[in-house]
Amino acid sequence: MATSRTTITDEELLRLPKDGNKYEVVDGELRISPAGLRHERIVARLIGLLGQFVDERRLGDVLGSNLLYVLPSGNKRAPDVSFVAAGRLEPFRNAAFPRLAPDLAVEVISPGDSPRQVLDRVGEYLQAGVRLVWVIEPEGRTATIYRTLTDVRTVEENGALDAADVLPGFRCALSELLLATKPDVAS
Repeated sequence: MATSRTTITDEELLRLPKDGNKYEVVDGELRISPAGLRHERIVARLIGLLGQFVDERRLGDVLGSNLLYVLPSGNKRAPDVSFVAAGRLEPFRNAAFPRLAPDLAVEVISPGDSPRQVLDRVGEYLQAGVRLVWVIEPEGRTATIYRTLTDVRTVEENGALDAADVLPGFRCALSELLLATKPDVAS
């Protein structure tokens, strides 16, 4: 993940281009991460599956990485996919960057992501009150489910992601998400 050494204002952040990069503000510095084709295919498929499930049941909102959540640390984080239960976003309807943690945060690992950066994001999400974090590793064809930093489960390609009590009844075969990619597709 590339890091800019400049501090950025909210107004400047809102004017950044929609250019396929993921933008976050961590410790006051702009962080830029290119996603790549494999990453975006998984994200699109997951947004479609989660979105349909949530919309049919009127459970809340499924959002992509263009939304930055302001976490208690002051960092502005952008999960690749997130879910917020019905009614929780309403108080923030006029805010560019809502001050809340989503109920579910999903990170799809990009080639530029370091393990330390990913664990920092997961830890910050959990500390902020995110109830469930999924980290999908396209290269390793696995996913890791975090409820806490000690309640961690790895899902192999033939396993399934479930949203447990966050989205009861939602299950998705990891292989179905990974079908969106092929190991030989450039990231």
